[in-house]
Amino acid sequence: MVNETDDQFMLKPPESIQSSEDEVKKYSYQQREALPEEPRCVKCKRYGEYICDETDDDVCSLECKQKLLLRIKQPKLPTSLPIPSVRLPATDECVYVKDANFKSNNQSLNTDQKELIRRKLEIVVKGDCVPAPVLSFSNCDIPQKLLQNIQSAGYEIPTPVQMQAIPAALTGQSLLVSAETGSGKTAAYLVPIVSYCAKFRNRVGMNGKNPLAIVLTPTRELCVQVEEQAKLLGKGLPFKTALVVGGDAMPRQIHRVRNGIEMIVGTPGRLIDLLTKYDVELDNVSMFVIDEVDCMLEKGFREQVMQIYQALSQPQVLLYSATVTIEVEKMAGSLAKEVNVVTVGKLNKPNQAVKQVVIWVESKRKKQKLFDVLTRKQHFMPPVIVFVGSRVGADLLSEAITVTTGLKASAIHGEKRMKERREIISSFLLGEISVVVATGILGRGIDLLHVRQVIVFDMPNSIKEYIHQIGRASRMGEEGNSIVFVNEENRNLFPELIGMLKSSGAVIPREILNSKFLTASLPSKRDNRKRKVGY
Repeated sequence: MVNETDDQFMLKPPESIQSSEDEVKKYSYQQREALPEEPRCVKCKRYGEYICDETDDDVCSLECKQKLLLRIKQPKLPTSLPIPSVRLPATDECVYVKDANFKSNNQSLNTDQKELIRRKLEIVVKGDCVPAPVLSFSNCDIPQKLLQNIQSAGYEIPTPVQMQAIPAALTGQSLLVSAETGSGKTAAYLVPIVSYCAKFRNRVGMNGKNPLAIVLTPTRELCVQVEEQAKLLGKGLPFKTALVVGGDAMPRQIHRVRNGIEMIVGTPGRLIDLLTKYDVELDNVSMFVIDEVDCMLEKGFREQVMQIYQALSQPQVLLYSATVTIEVEKMAGSLAKEVNVVTVGKLNKPNQAVKQVVIWVESKRKKQKLFDVLTRKQHFMPPVIVFVGSRVGADLLSEAITVTTGLKASAIHGEKRMKERREIISSFLLGEISVVVATGILGRGIDLLHVRQVIVFDMPNSIKEYIHQIGRASRMGEEGNSIVFVNEENRNLFPELIGMLKSSGAVIPREILNSKFLTASLPSKRDNRKRKVGY
């Protein structure tokens, strides 16, 4: 028997599509089927007429709400992309706390203590008045409920990038942040956003709930992940989100925005499409985040990003990526007058927790080499991501893996519907699929928990993308490995690849070292001397 009261729901649809019955439906069988562009119940897929206040999910009836809440209260395997647990050894914490000889409250730090912490954590800052790193989330000026949500999500102490970026963002500073893949950059900007939005709503009130923050990412998958993490951090606070990406019905997305939200998470193209077709008030947007900023500003997204930025009223700008070039740093200056730069670890280098194994394989033999790896227990460590260079290649290779090895494999690329891609990722995380063959769509930002092996079947066109792809094999410092196939088709990348491998202590195939193309691409000593004196 369902005992929930009607006032625990907010009626979702506009008047033009509301049910003629005013009473909230108790059972799912009383609800009609959803039309193509209408929201669907998360439990039974009927018309999602209501929003569950406790979870922010679409539901069709009180019955499905009760099932949803029961599922949440019971322990379960992850079906989404939660915030990963952060566990640093106690000895690491003691090193810099003990050596610095100070209390945990960062406000008591003097200049020497701040610099000591930064040196030990490999944090470099450029800019004025960047606050000291914090050693605990409790040292941040954030709501108590947010602090509880952080602890419930599994965070014990902040990662180095969070230690520096969170306090800086909380002061309203615009930032350009670079840290290695899997280091916790998403939470580094979500914590300040949730804190700001919650404080704003509590101070100003809930009337006129226009968006207060916008987060842009290059892919739908990354948007979904960011929104899921934001919901965990904002649980129980005046903080709601809207996901604005292709593949989902736009009427549902605009209704979500107009229903009152604090943060929009979206891809640039879809957000511009929505803003062009509908009247959305953005005057209150005070925080503007660009995740994977090098990809967003250097590639085809730049004009779209600038178009969205110009519709805002001088917001705080937060830019994040694992790879940031000098060109991106210069472009960041066009988004804000003063941008402080925070770099954690070695700039534009692979995640040191990922072991790199580079194998020289001629193109016609790559499939057989992949099958050999996947069928040998000493080499195959599922679940595994295999990166390829084309959508057709992803489909064909996933089918070949299943037929040849008997392993269950699926392909993910941009031509697949959003629902299908979500189902594949969910099955992958649950262990129902051993191998996912993907284009670069999974190469950036995605937290694929439990993935400890990446195989780069087709080397990408740039070392930056290579760094991001192998970074999927390690999250939050967990060790992983990558197997990379190379041959003379990748000769343009040999000089940079050698640098990456040397910095990581990885073995360099003799075919690369002896390549005639490598010799031809190296500058002469005379060229090096010219560069040093400014020619």
